[in-house]
Amino acid sequence: MRYRACIFDLDGTLCDSVESIAHCANRVMREMDMREASLEDYKVFVGDGVDMLIRRLLHFGGDIDAARFEETKRRYLEYFLTDCMYHIAAYPGVKETVEELKKRGFRLGVLSNKPHINTRNVIAGVFGEELFDWVQGQTEERPRKPDPAGALYLADKLGVRPEECLYVGDTGTDMKTGKGAGMYTIGVLWGFRGRKELEETGADRVIEYPSELLNCYKNL
Repeated sequence: MRYRACIFDLDGTLCDSVESIAHCANRVMREMDMREASLEDYKVFVGDGVDMLIRRLLHFGGDIDAARFEETKRRYLEYFLTDCMYHIAAYPGVKETVEELKKRGFRLGVLSNKPHINTRNVIAGVFGEELFDWVQGQTEERPRKPDPAGALYLADKLGVRPEECLYVGDTGTDMKTGKGAGMYTIGVLWGFRGRKELEETGADRVIEYPSELLNCYKNL
C-alpha cells in the first residue's frame, strides 16, 4: 500500500495543550466554588469533545447530574477563545517530523474534537498557516470522534482514499476513529494515554518518538 496522506489528532499528538485546557477550566471551577482538577486529571478528561470534558469536570467537582452544564460550558468557551494558546507547544520532534512528511509529498490534515476556531488558532500559532493542507475542529456539521465521519471528510478534502491515509493519535478515541474510517492507525506514547488503551482500541502500530513515523509506514 502506498500511503499518500497523514491525518493527525491535535491535543496530545501534535501539541502538549493540557495546561491551556486546565487553565481555562479551573478558572471556571474557581468562580463557581467547585473543586479544581490537576493536569493529570485533565489528561483523562480530554479527547472526547468539549461537552464530555465539561460533564467529566462537573462530576469531578461534585455536580453529579451536571445541573450547571450550560453555564460551565459557556464560561469555559469564553475563556478558551482568548486563552487557548496558554503554555501550548508542539511536542519535541513533532514539527520536524511533519515538515519531513510534507517534503516527502504527503498530504497533511488535522482532525480534532476541540472547537473548530480553537483548532485553527492553535495550528496557525504553533505550525503556521502553510504546513497542513486541511485543519478541522469540531463543528455541528459532523459528529465528533470516534465517529469516522470527520476522518472520511478529511480524506476527501485531501484528495485521497481512506485506505491511503495514516491516522495518528494518542487516545482510544483516535484509534476507533481511524479504524472506523478504514485507515492505518498509529498510536503515540508521548501524549495523554498509554500503550494498553491504544492497543486495546485498535492501534495498528504504537510509536514512542515522532521520528519513528518517518520509517514505520515504509515497511507496510
